[in-house]
Amino acid sequence: MDLPDHILIVDDDVEIRQLLGTYLERNGLRATTVGDGRAMQRALEAQRCDLIVLDLMLPGEDGLTLCRDLRARGNDTPVLMLTARGDEMDRILGLEMGADDYLPKPFSPRELLARIKVILKRTRSLPPNLRPDDQARLQFGPWVLDTVQRHLQTLEGGQVVSLSGAEYKLLRIFLAHPHRVLNRDQLVDLTQGREADPLDRSIDVQVSRLRQRLGDDPKDPRLIKTVRGEGYVLSVPVRPAGAPA
Repeated sequence: MDLPDHILIVDDDVEIRQLLGTYLERNGLRATTVGDGRAMQRALEAQRCDLIVLDLMLPGEDGLTLCRDLRARGNDTPVLMLTARGDEMDRILGLEMGADDYLPKPFSPRELLARIKVILKRTRSLPPNLRPDDQARLQFGPWVLDTVQRHLQTLEGGQVVSLSGAEYKLLRIFLAHPHRVLNRDQLVDLTQGREADPLDRSIDVQVSRLRQRLGDDPKDPRLIKTVRGEGYVLSVPVRPAGAPA
């Protein structure tokens, strides 16, 4: 029998931790609650977590630093960042550090549960044209994407670059549609399973972060190009790794 998904809640407010932990468990999830970054690390070392609900404002290392350090260590556990305000800069910084989504305070436990379910669903399931096939390694430009290990590797030198869950999903979408312009609405729908807010620029932040992973010059990108007024396009061919060009 499969165990329920395990959610790690990191928030220094005891009442919020208890409220969220109880609510999630009443709705079929397992929950562990901790109050700071050190306790979060101990919890991650002790047992596997399926998603981390991470408050931005914490004593000691803040949520942004903790999220960045997770990604730097190659940990791709989905992160839902809680921000004290609906401030756009908080959201952008969280996404740049590798968070998969954000939720401004105050929020209802019901909304948090809905966000958690969406993130887990999109992390584990890909649209039909993105499901793993017999070819587990895809070559594009100077890179190979390993769809089993979910990391990038350079063709020359074999340098490995880890990807967050959101980065991997976004890259798979581009690789499934080379030379096709994808607008923001399409990218938000495919990566986040929701309609795009006209004022939400989170997908632009995620594209920028993916370009950084690929070493793509933001002023003159060679791989993921911007089509002004339309969206983004992967401008290089994609083929199974090792196949003739």
